[in-house]
Amino acid sequence: MDIVEILGFVSGALCVWLVARQNVWNWPIGIANNIMFLILFWTAGIYADAGLQIVYMGLALYGWWAWLRGGVEHTALNVTRTTRGQWLVLGVVGVAGTAGLTVLLDRVTDSTVPLPDAITTALSLLATWGQARKKLESWWLWIAADVVYIPLYAYKDLWLTAALYVGFLALCVLGLRNWTASYATTPLAAAGSPAPSATGHASGSEPSATS
Repeated sequence: MDIVEILGFVSGALCVWLVARQNVWNWPIGIANNIMFLILFWTAGIYADAGLQIVYMGLALYGWWAWLRGGVEHTALNVTRTTRGQWLVLGVVGVAGTAGLTVLLDRVTDSTVPLPDAITTALSLLATWGQARKKLESWWLWIAADVVYIPLYAYKDLWLTAALYVGFLALCVLGLRNWTASYATTPLAAAGSPAPSATGHASGSEPSATS
């Protein structure tokens, strides 16, 4: 365990907590977290996750703008549902990306975990896109990724990071619950398209986009 892993732990936990509250400051904090994890994962030989941090930084800049100006007439973005067409595209991209990354990592690097590294990379990219567009289902993608991440990091002896992702998993449930409550107050949901919550019902106050 070193200072980079500790900084990754702190900035990562803060970032996910801010996302769950729809606080726009999650994006700059997330960029700092990406830098820490890029260094950490590269030295641990988790190359796809290391490279993923660079992509995250680009998506963070887009997400930062989208949350502030990506709504109707450049207003703040509201929580919405992922459409069937979007799920189809995400599914194709996810399967193709996982297969391609697995082959690449297996043949080009000395990675000992090509498949789980590829799976988590693909899921995380899809979840980050959903997060940037405030898609409710992005939390389910993060939950799926975290379920793989936790044993992967434990296997690589990144115990603090594995513990962090256990915390991420809990925060994902909180985020799903909060975003479900927020979605339930939108005109689309009021028109008859209710969202499922982490506990089976929508509850809690609506989180602010910048609070």
